[in-house]
Amino acid sequence: MVKKIWTRRDFLQKAGLVGLGLSQLKYVNLWAKGRPSRRGEFPVVISTWKHGLAANTKAGEILMAGGKALDAVEKGVNVSEADPELMSVGYGGLPDEDGVVTLDACIMGPDGNCGAVAFLQDIVHPISVARRVMERSDHVMLVGEGALRFALAHGFKRQNLLTDKARERWLEWKEKLSDQDDWFPPPQGHDTISMIALDKNGDLAGACTTSGLAFKIHGRVGDSPIIGAGLYVDNGVGGAGATGRGEAAIKTCGSFLVVEEMRRGASPQEACEAALQRLIKQRKGKIDFQLAFIALNKDGEIGAASLKDGLQYAHFTPKENKLKDGKYLIKD
Repeated sequence: MVKKIWTRRDFLQKAGLVGLGLSQLKYVNLWAKGRPSRRGEFPVVISTWKHGLAANTKAGEILMAGGKALDAVEKGVNVSEADPELMSVGYGGLPDEDGVVTLDACIMGPDGNCGAVAFLQDIVHPISVARRVMERSDHVMLVGEGALRFALAHGFKRQNLLTDKARERWLEWKEKLSDQDDWFPPPQGHDTISMIALDKNGDLAGACTTSGLAFKIHGRVGDSPIIGAGLYVDNGVGGAGATGRGEAAIKTCGSFLVVEEMRRGASPQEACEAALQRLIKQRKGKIDFQLAFIALNKDGEIGAASLKDGLQYAHFTPKENKLKDGKYLIKD
């Protein structure tokens, strides 16, 4: 038997391969620990609030037919955007202090590409305009008049978004104002729809769309069109979306933080709670608003948590589309 004589090159090549193998094994073990694959249950969709059920139904139809996650999240949240009875998203959304409905939205695909619009008026489906920004320009975000001009140039039709019901609510708010009020709007529901989907190919995409804080200062933009705040997707790890007080999500880069927690090995539930705990610590426990996150990882596991009681989310799998209560961290 001839004994192999090791050269310096042999040693370096062997050491490099071994090091690479250990590094990869460490990463795989971190991600897979306690998280068995659920590929038999693909596709999966998670979205915020009760109206997420109808949005999930549309998204699920696309995914069950073999469609892509990006198409599913766009068409899914289109359902909420077009619902005049839903006063926190799209057509019928509550206006700002001047009685003007302004919309914010963003979308992000499995390739890391994204698009957003903010302070958009007169267009029912801002999420679809955001997707056009992503696919038909080299920009990420368009705002205001520029976003409207872009939408019209790409075939979107103008429509008055202020319904009679929303106008009546605005007038009621105006009538109750006095010189003793500050400029902060009164507490309102923050029923933004965020949606994350995982398709049969194992690809992730997300969407977030809203009419924003009711009776806000004209020109205010929340977290919903901001990548990393209202929405973030990493196709190798998972995706997350926010709902609630947008300013708080912006200040913590909330959705990005949730995804980074999952990257470190946390489950989606643990990641949502960790992001909220950081906010609670940052504010030294003084919380007078609601904020929530939903999350979906590459294995199809979900998570949902809020600061206070009240969060509901819709969860779609091939077996069911069900409304569930999210966990909350602060008990009044």
